[in-house]
Amino acid sequence: MIRKSRGIKVLMEVLTRKFRGTIVCDGWKPYAKFTKNIQRCWAHLLRESKDLALKIPEAIPIHRALKCIYERLIDALKDDPPPEVRKVLWYMARAMLKRLIEGKYENGNIRMLMSKISNGFEYWFTFIIHPDVEPTNNRAERAIREHVVQRKIIGTLRNDRGTSIHERIMTVLATWSLLGLDSVQMLRLKLSS
Repeated sequence: MIRKSRGIKVLMEVLTRKFRGTIVCDGWKPYAKFTKNIQRCWAHLLRESKDLALKIPEAIPIHRALKCIYERLIDALKDDPPPEVRKVLWYMARAMLKRLIEGKYENGNIRMLMSKISNGFEYWFTFIIHPDVEPTNNRAERAIREHVVQRKIIGTLRNDRGTSIHERIMTVLATWSLLGLDSVQMLRLKLSS
């Protein structure tokens, strides 16, 4: 769906009140108003902490600590441990992140990052308990990247009709791709029937 907003109204329109899944997201506020089933994106967090570390020496150990937490978890989860092991990992990860958040930081940008992490604290480790949830929203962002570029190039998306047609075509193509179907072959089949 192509919308001018990422607000709660769009979430309600697209996902509806019946949505029971988990949203993997960058932390945009409307998501937490829509559902408590959230996984905050570690790729966004690590990118932000790395950017700070490149500019502010005080941020270097913070970035390293966040990266260490993430990499240890990914390594520990790669063999799909049982729920009781996942629960222990979840408690340990939360304790490590809490210690990091509670540190005393001089720089205002670092304090802002810690505030951001703290505000989303309940949503950083959903992927540990739920094996079907990814720790980043990279897959979703890769899936829409091509469509975002096309939308910027194609002038017909400046009106509602062109946008609607584009949404439908891209949804069908993306669905076929996710199902492992050849889009060209499926398109030929649908056009000939």
